[in-house]
Amino acid sequence: MNTGTRARLGRLGTDGNYLIVPMDHGITIGAVSGLKDIESTIDGITSGGADAVLTQKGLADRVHAHKNGAGYVIHLNASTAIGPDANDKRRTGTVEEAVRAGADAVSYHINVGSKYEREQLADLATVTDEADRLGIPVLAMAYARGAHLEGDDPEHDAEYLGHAARLAEEVGADIVKTAYSGDAESFAHVTESTTLPIVIAGGSPGTDRETVEMVRGAMDAGADGVSMGRSIFQHEDPEAITTAVSAVIHDDAAVEAALERAGLAVEA
Repeated sequence: MNTGTRARLGRLGTDGNYLIVPMDHGITIGAVSGLKDIESTIDGITSGGADAVLTQKGLADRVHAHKNGAGYVIHLNASTAIGPDANDKRRTGTVEEAVRAGADAVSYHINVGSKYEREQLADLATVTDEADRLGIPVLAMAYARGAHLEGDDPEHDAEYLGHAARLAEEVGADIVKTAYSGDAESFAHVTESTTLPIVIAGGSPGTDRETVEMVRGAMDAGADGVSMGRSIFQHEDPEAITTAVSAVIHDDAAVEAALERAGLAVEA
């Protein structure tokens, strides 16, 4: 890792832990709640303790004025939920474009086990090469998704997730995002599969307690934080849920203490 990449990676986290909030979902699912007035959402989550936010390149002007000094990641591929295949992520930008837009890092999504794996793997390798030349970190969103995976819930299978995480390191990523396997014991295999920092995806929004418990379990398994979108930006109080998640990631808080700090109801 070169000096520029190392310096910019430091802008995405605090003391080696990361609370990143991706809000690139406008391409995928449209301008849902939390994304219409994205300026207010960004201001709230960064005030609540988010280390970095993530969008597509076209929203850069709407991000910078409201991120309160947080880091900024630009995502470089996408698909829509209404298209022929959501797993078919296509390039939407370049590393150079991200640099011109003021990004501290770029991210790229790959679906390991899908029929698009080969093309996405090659694209990710190209992105990491471009980024290395420019001193920009790459966040690989490496998921286990596709018809070639087996089992009742392959997208949360620790063996597949560990493979996806290792793949990200093998092709030169600097940080990897993947799904949570559901419990700390199984997720330990994922964190042990790579030397890269690992952040977990939020998945479908649950209760406040479920969200914080998931983060606590991942951290106990050796994860380095979260890259959590809908569970934060679609929350009725994005700043509060960010505060709770931040308490776990940055202060090692227990679930109840994190919820109390954020002023969220501690459910029985």
